[in-house]
Amino acid sequence: MALSSHSLLLRGAQRALCLVLAAGCLLAPAQAQLPSLGDGNDMGTAAERRLGERIARELYRDPDFIEDAVLEDYVQSIWQPLIAAAKQRGELSPELGERFAWEILMGRDRSINAFALPGGYLGLHLGLMGVVSTRDELASVLAHELTHVTQRHIARLMGQSSRLAPWAIGAMILGALAASKSPDAANAMIMGGQAAVAQSQLNFSRDMEREADRIGYGVMTQAGFDPAGFVTMFGKLQQASKLNDNGAFPYLRSHPLTTERIADMQARQALLERRAAPAQPDIVHAMMAARARVLSNPGPDRLRSQVAEAQGLAAGSTAESAPAIWYAGALAASRLRDAPAALVLADRLRSGVQADPKAVRLAHLLAAEIAWSAQDAARAQAALAAIPKDQAGRPETMLMAQIQVRNGQAAQAAQALQARVALEPRDAVAWQLLSSAYAEQGQTLRAIRAEAEQQVARLDYTGALDRFKAAQNFARGPQQSRAPGDHIEASIIDTRTRQLESLVKEQALERDIN
Repeated sequence: MALSSHSLLLRGAQRALCLVLAAGCLLAPAQAQLPSLGDGNDMGTAAERRLGERIARELYRDPDFIEDAVLEDYVQSIWQPLIAAAKQRGELSPELGERFAWEILMGRDRSINAFALPGGYLGLHLGLMGVVSTRDELASVLAHELTHVTQRHIARLMGQSSRLAPWAIGAMILGALAASKSPDAANAMIMGGQAAVAQSQLNFSRDMEREADRIGYGVMTQAGFDPAGFVTMFGKLQQASKLNDNGAFPYLRSHPLTTERIADMQARQALLERRAAPAQPDIVHAMMAARARVLSNPGPDRLRSQVAEAQGLAAGSTAESAPAIWYAGALAASRLRDAPAALVLADRLRSGVQADPKAVRLAHLLAAEIAWSAQDAARAQAALAAIPKDQAGRPETMLMAQIQVRNGQAAQAAQALQARVALEPRDAVAWQLLSSAYAEQGQTLRAIRAEAEQQVARLDYTGALDRFKAAQNFARGPQQSRAPGDHIEASIIDTRTRQLESLVKEQALERDIN
């Protein structure tokens, strides 16, 4: 688990407890040995997925949860190669690949943190994205967390424990999420009763941390990332630990020392063929790290500071840090609603990254975002049109859909979004925009169904069932209120309603049993 295995910088004691619990791992006594790979455990994949969904459902509702298509697109460009490499190496079995979610939830938290949850959900704080220097360092963290899931560390450790059942662990996690907003409440949980016993056990063992390092190192290397990223990332985390470990939480020391793990990674790296030349600065990563820093610290004073720094850097500067500074300044100015300043800095950025097509794409995306925030739809569309179609991805689709819905082009938006949800039915933002596009066209039944599917994607099955039933009621209404093709949509809604009723009944039965 990255939280304790990395000795991560945490935002106070309450956040520490919250995220340790969020790992969902109730361990056997510390002296217990790691079972060999393939050992059975009491928790099956379906039960682990359900527990993960219960936790993730609350994380989706947390005010710190952030949906940002640009950062998500960048993280996925690292995550998907890691998933593919884990499959190629045989670390990720077809069963787990099918049964688990493999989703990353991002939080606006400024702490340097990432963590694994049951069922293939991972958490990633923008604070971590803001400090990593390369995509290789970020890949090392994600590969480590991925390995905790593929090796079933969470389920294996829960299977060793006879103290609490999975439902009780889920209840503790949800309680910790609530307590995370209050330091006094979190400290009370640590001191009180059963939580005090569990606190000493909510840690991955040293052997499991070493296993996550070892296998994660192999996964990221096979995925094409520089293994040096593991070493440099450990260095950052070691420094974070020195600055922030006040001795209050002994679990931070229940894992291999960071120096020991750095030495292990250095030894492994020495066995690999050295690169012919050092890696060149990654402009794209620097820009995305800058975006993470802006979004994780939205206070006006900090935003003004970022704008001032960017404005003080002359156009045409060749400094390595210039693109990131201009990017941060332009985004910060936009969030301060200073569109003229934001566009000037975006122009400097675009001129300064012309040699890197991927960076140019991000510069155009930023210009479109700034223009859209200033309600200049024409300029926003022009900026998006400047991006070659073979480079465009989800961020362009989402932003263009917003523009089209507002600009009387809802039909075009709906067409693109339908294609998106057909490929990625768990894309909640796409469903939300599709609902708006349908509503603009007067297709009420489809709009309600899209709202329901958005709730499904956010794991709110009760809310989704409510919307599906509302759609059924609408379909039974006056004939003149229906649109062409609604009879087909009504049939789909009936099927989905039955599926959701079954899920909600299962959840209710679990609650009654527990």
